[in-house]
Formats: sequence, structure tokens, C-alpha cells
Amino acid sequence: MNNQTPVLEKFSHPDITANGEKRASVKLTGAKTLWFNTGTLCNITCANCYIESSPENDRLVYLTTAEMSPYLDEIETLGWPVTEIGFTGGEPFMNPEIIKMLKTALTRGYEVLVLTNAMRPMMRPQMQAGLLALQKTYGNKLTLRISLDHFDAALHDEERGKGAFDISIKGMHWLRDNGFEMTVAGRTLWHNSDAESRAGYAELYAKHNFKIDAQSPATTVLFPEMDERAEVPEITTECWDILGKHPDEIMCASSRMVVKRKGASNPAVLACTLLAYTPEFEMGTTLKEAEADVKLNHRHCAKFCVLGGASCSA
Repeated sequence: MNNQTPVLEKFSHPDITANGEKRASVKLTGAKTLWFNTGTLCNITCANCYIESSPENDRLVYLTTAEMSPYLDEIETLGWPVTEIGFTGGEPFMNPEIIKMLKTALTRGYEVLVLTNAMRPMMRPQMQAGLLALQKTYGNKLTLRISLDHFDAALHDEERGKGAFDISIKGMHWLRDNGFEMTVAGRTLWHNSDAESRAGYAELYAKHNFKIDAQSPATTVLFPEMDERAEVPEITTECWDILGKHPDEIMCASSRMVVKRKGASNPAVLACTLLAYTPEFEMGTTLKEAEADVKLNHRHCAKFCVLGGASCSA
């Protein structure tokens, strides 16, 4: 009779690490942000896009206002303390209903955050007109977070294509001139120190008169890289004390994301904005089902959220 304990691969068992320790999990302790993925189609293809957005990738199809609204109803029914509705993609301004969706969330009193590259989809006349109408009515309740991977144009363009930086800056000029609230999302791909990165962004903001605080992690968000090949530790229940962290600090303690998969009859609710294609992180079709604990059974849970301290919310 063989009594040997089976050898596990890392991140292969929902409850146990490869070393046989109890895997950490996170409770939904205070739902602050509900994200809606508007679809994975994007006007550009980035070299290292975590969700593989591109002009061809429609694995997550365009979400509609009719599909979004029931989730806003459910927030109220469940009494979730949500204050922010986030929209991500792909590029949200490629979704033909994005302005209507933004207005629906704003009308209900939520803060609204849109993740965008501020390029041509946002600058189409109908999008500009829609944004201007929303800004006039709701002011700083609407924030656009612009993806500027690096403060140096050449490095940004390494990721997003030649000329992408200048096009995004032009879009930011339009947002600045029309009084929109802006923040920026950068990346740590080039291994600048936090201080070096923030100094670089501060110089960029000053040059263009962007009223963005380079020193604030909420307004200049620097995301760690998510390399599927990187060797990262699994997070056990003992890690919280060792790392001096609390599960409430992790993104899935305070947010969920709604997506619509190609060919699906209904949207689904995911535990995380980063793991759109990982079946273990799909929690059902309702927010009620998505109240379950999230087991940190992915390398991104470790590197991006626990060790990297990152969060997609404002």
C-alpha cells in the first residue's frame, strides 16, 4: 500500500500549496468597486497586455447597458457598500454603449472610473460629445485613468507601438482643456525605482500642465509586471503575519468584475480584474454567488496583489 503524499505542482490545488500548507483565501469584507469589462477589443496590441486585448480579440464581447443595469440593482438589494463603478477593457471607448453605461452608473450616484488609452476611440466626435455632456452634469464624479506605461515616450511606444505616446498625450490635452479628472497608470517593466518613476511622471505632468499628483499611489498608479513565467511563492495562511499584511488589503476583498464571454447567454462575475480567462476565478452569474471567499490559487495573486501591493481601484 502506497501512503506517500502526492506531489503537487504550485498553484494546482485550491486549498493546499505544493508544500502541503493551507492556501490563503480572501473574504469579500467590503465591496467598494464593481468593475465592468466592456469587451476585450482594443485599437492597439500591447506587447504585454494582461488580458491580451487587441483589434482581433473578442473573447470578452461588448457588454450592454441592459446587461449592466441588473448588477447595479443587485448592489442595492444586497446592501453592498459600493462607491465606485469601474470600466475596463480592451479599450472601453470602442464599446458603442459606453457613454450610456457611464451615464447609468453616474445617475445612480456612483463615482465612475474609466481605464483608457485616451487614443482615437475616445477622441471620436460622438465620444467627445458624450463625455462633455457627462462632465458638465457630473463633474469630478467621472475620472479617466490614462494608460501611460512610462513617462518616456520611447519606452511607452515599445509596449504600445510607434507614436502611441504622442496620441495619448494629445487625448490628455483634450481632457485637461475640458476640465476632466485624470489619473495615470504606469508600469514597472523597466525596473525604475518608485522614486525615479514618480519623479519622471512629475516632470511630464509639469511639462503638459496636467493636474495629477505624481507622488500619490491613487493618482499615479504603478503596476508591477505579471509574468506568467516568473517564479513566485504561494501565499499560505501563515504569510499574512510574516508579510505584515491583512486579507482586507487585497483587491478581491473589495471588488468584483462582470464580463460577457463570447457565445455566453449571460454575463459572469469574476473574482478579479486580472484573471478573465481562468475558470477557477469565475464565481457565477450574480453578485450573490460572488460573495464566496477567493482562494489565492494563481501566481498573479502572489506577485501582483499580495507582494506587489497593487489594486486596480482608485
